Amino acid sequence: MKRGLPFIILLALMLSMLCGCAATEVKEGLGNGWEPVDRMKLDFATEFSVEYYQDGYKLVSIADGSRFLVVPEGMECPKGISRDIVPLYQPIQNIYLAASAAMCLFDAMDRLDAIKLSGTRQQSWHIPNAVKAMEEGKILYAGKYSEPDYEMIMDHHCPLAIESTMIGHASEVKDKLEKLGIAVLVDQSSMEAHPLGRTEWMKLYAALLNEEEKADQLFKQQVEYLNQVLNTEDTGKTVAFFHISSSGYVVARKTGDYVSKMIELAGGHYVFDNLGDPETSTSTVTIEMETFFATAKNADYIIYNSTIGGEIKNLEELMKKSDLLKEFKAVQNGNVWCTNQNMYQETTKLGEMVQSFHKIFSGEADELDELPYLYRLH
Repeated sequence: MKRGLPFIILLALMLSMLCGCAATEVKEGLGNGWEPVDRMKLDFATEFSVEYYQDGYKLVSIADGSRFLVVPEGMECPKGISRDIVPLYQPIQNIYLAASAAMCLFDAMDRLDAIKLSGTRQQSWHIPNAVKAMEEGKILYAGKYSEPDYEMIMDHHCPLAIESTMIGHASEVKDKLEKLGIAVLVDQSSMEAHPLGRTEWMKLYAALLNEEEKADQLFKQQVEYLNQVLNTEDTGKTVAFFHISSSGYVVARKTGDYVSKMIELAGGHYVFDNLGDPETSTSTVTIEMETFFATAKNADYIIYNSTIGGEIKNLEELMKKSDLLKEFKAVQNGNVWCTNQNMYQETTKLGEMVQSFHKIFSGEADELDELPYLYRLH
């Protein structure tokens, strides 16, 4: 017979009391006198850091103030560490992953085996290995971030929940998970100023799994893609990136958002110079079609974002969304591209995406109908 949730909660509280990780209120270092022997090198990411200590201990610090001590397998949590530090004991397995953008980072390192529970259903994944793992029952759906299946999470001995910043809208969930003895790490990659800062979060997850060398190599590949583009001249081409909602409104990326920054890095110029409030975390702005038309009608290229509303097959489908699109310069010149639906689930390939953008803006893709994560609409 299945034990009820009250019993599980009581058991989790008893176990957490036995941890032995203690004591002082110190925000720098471990707080027990240990000094770091090394620090993870980060090129773009600013929202986390990793310090290395003796005997393989690692301190992971997140920009939201949370800190986690990775305890090597077979070792104990050091005495006297700061009260705010949450211990994570290796091997770290049976993770509940509610931050969908992180799945590709685990996949790139070939470490989906560390994830047991997903906050995204199988049909919503566009990562083949994640779909396969769920088909085979290796990864199970455990409820979305705001409505997790607590009993299922406890039954699988989950030590860690990885959440996106959306958990801020369901703080009671975070509180309950922590009361159950489950560490909650909030992925702050969406707050990174540089697009490749998002990709570099792979290194944080690598630290949890002792895969730093693999993550370094994978990240260097994306930096190489970016550097190849940065060594080229500005194309001078203007670009609109958007999708049209079911109600007929245009949803465009905010100026300074990571997508608009990728366009700029690729040598293009985003058509909106000052769209959206830079002080808010919202990445998109909804505007009327007439307003969009006035700004974007002469854009050299338009890229339709299929991630939200689903992929479209051709220009005819796009024109059905608004007759005004027929008057766009890019439509008349055949310079209309569409994203694949997996674009936002491929955080690990942002350097390659920048290169794909550049091939479009520079004219290298004039004779092509498809690029990584993008295809032309005819």
